[in-house]
Amino acid sequence: MSRSLSPSLPINVLSSSARRLAMATLLLSCPLAAQAQDNAAQSDTVVVTATALKVATPPMETPRAISQVGRDELDKRAVNSYDESFRYRSGVQSAPYGSDNGVDWFNIRGFSGENSTYQDGLRLFRESGYFWWVTEPFGLERVDLLKGPSSILYGEAPPGGVVNAISKRPTEEKQGQFEIQGGNKDHRQVGIDTSGPVAGTDNMRYRMVGLFREGDGELDHTDNQRIYLAPSLAVDLSDDTSVTFLASYMKDHGTPSKGFRPVGGSLEGTEFGHIDRETNLGEPDYERQEREQISLGYELEHDIDDTWQFQQNLRYSSLDLLLRSVSPSTSLSNDNRTLDSRFLTYRDGSYDAFTVDNRLVGKWTTANTENTLLIGVDYQHLDIDYRTGDDYAFGNAPFDVFDPQYGNYTPFSDDDLVHHEDKKEQLGLYVQDQLRLGDRWVFLAGARHDQAEVENRTEGGDDEGYDDSQLSLSGGVMYLGDYGISPYLSYSESFTPHAGRDPDGQAYEPSEGEQWEAGVKYTPDWLDGYMTAAVFDLKETNTLYTSGDPVSSQGGERHSQGFELEGVGYLTEQLQLTASYTYLDTTIEDPERGEFRAGLTPRHQASLWLDYGFEGGALQGLDVGAGARYVGESVNAAPDRDDEVSSYTVYDAMASYEINSAWTAQVNVTNLTDKDYISGCDSWCYYGESRSVIGSLNYRW
Repeated sequence: MSRSLSPSLPINVLSSSARRLAMATLLLSCPLAAQAQDNAAQSDTVVVTATALKVATPPMETPRAISQVGRDELDKRAVNSYDESFRYRSGVQSAPYGSDNGVDWFNIRGFSGENSTYQDGLRLFRESGYFWWVTEPFGLERVDLLKGPSSILYGEAPPGGVVNAISKRPTEEKQGQFEIQGGNKDHRQVGIDTSGPVAGTDNMRYRMVGLFREGDGELDHTDNQRIYLAPSLAVDLSDDTSVTFLASYMKDHGTPSKGFRPVGGSLEGTEFGHIDRETNLGEPDYERQEREQISLGYELEHDIDDTWQFQQNLRYSSLDLLLRSVSPSTSLSNDNRTLDSRFLTYRDGSYDAFTVDNRLVGKWTTANTENTLLIGVDYQHLDIDYRTGDDYAFGNAPFDVFDPQYGNYTPFSDDDLVHHEDKKEQLGLYVQDQLRLGDRWVFLAGARHDQAEVENRTEGGDDEGYDDSQLSLSGGVMYLGDYGISPYLSYSESFTPHAGRDPDGQAYEPSEGEQWEAGVKYTPDWLDGYMTAAVFDLKETNTLYTSGDPVSSQGGERHSQGFELEGVGYLTEQLQLTASYTYLDTTIEDPERGEFRAGLTPRHQASLWLDYGFEGGALQGLDVGAGARYVGESVNAAPDRDDEVSSYTVYDAMASYEINSAWTAQVNVTNLTDKDYISGCDSWCYYGESRSVIGSLNYRW
């Protein structure tokens, strides 16, 4: 599936009155809030997804920017960390804080992806700063990225977009995989994935996914060990009704590898040089990272008649966390080699979450029209109960960053921990309609009403919280042109309630976002692949941003304007190309600081991956690939700083050999030249991932 970088149609920023007129036109173009579907036009090369519209729809016929990464590509690039999924897609900055063995990080269209993660269409909660659900890539069939505000379908969602992981499901045919991996940094992994019909039945199918992984972190004296299990069962209750049960269990155990660095000694050199990227500035004997996750749920589909179908997704999830992490202050002392202070982040607690999404889908067709109506109601409930301690003068000073001596600290007392309870509840009602006229026009419109309630309680302190309601709108129009060229225009909004408090202890207020997007999608009949281009104007009010404190500040507006190109496809039967380019201009307007360029956000990003599979001759079965990832300069947007972070380019490579129909050997190298670079600065600075070498052996049946 390919992509030659075809230019999109540039548009000027619309005036306020023009935007309102265009939005009214979009909403009048469709009866309600919409979604298009073209089952008849699906070919073997068309990937169908429900992420963008919650109804199975070819992405190339959806008036929104969408990126997808399938199982084959995840395997080919040996993706073992979720935030590596979109390294070769536009609009996404993967791992902006460097390699972190405890959390997956995305920045999407200049906005944090902290609250962007979903799985199987239901929210994965990442709240109260550190209680973050972590997704295991080995358990996924595909990852979808819907760019821009998505509250019309997903309720609370940040403006940048929604990342929706699709779990591996039971299969009709019996199949299996056994994989072993080994590599540098003491990486070891064993995985098994088996599925097929349940013996003695003709209406039940199963799948069992299991994994064990361990390895060292990027920093000295850090490591992590993971156990992951994901059973699933699909049952056809009747010709009209089916249900798929999905469960997962994951346990992480280790020492956190969080690469916080003071600006001096990392971005800025000293007379003693730069801090080695492997140097641990914490207390590895004291720091701990223990996470245990459990999820249970199901997906139900029932055909009411030839027109209507009822769908329900439900999941209960729980997370237990113990985190003790020590990080340096943002700057060195006057001697340019020691820290006057370090800070301890201590979290010990758990959360329980319940989510359910109910949908009615109706479809009507006439000689010249096809209409798909979606009506839904969803509900989310989250309870977090935890103890917390933040010590901004942990350990005895000074601490030498060039010759660290560990153990000079006093453990945090349980009596100093403060008890917190955070609750969040949200009820959403939504309607969406897509109208297709003939073979040319697709109109999309939607509306959603959310009621959200947030409570934050602190032992010995004042209770904080709010009740709020929000109306979100969306609309779009696409023209399915000749030669596979389809221009589109869309409008969308987002609504994000936040659990937690700002540095002053005040509860966060909801953030609101809106986006205009215009683009072109190109699926030529001579190419097995696609090309897309999009230009967008995206802004969020009451935005969260880093200010040098352990928790985010809130206020003002974040504004991002950008341009994206993306393409994936086979140039020949053996040669596949994946390419992307992103331009971003992202600013923050703070009531106190005024307008400034957002930190961590490069203006330019580009990537290119080429993969060649040999057919015939002595090299039959050999597949080689190589890629380059360019990230342009960015800035440190901390108060009173305007440091420039240099651009960098890293290279990746892979080679696999199909020994026979069952066995495959593969080698992957990330950061081939072991480039030493700063991935970004935002008060602190962060080193990028060092070279990683992974060898794997796969047996499939």
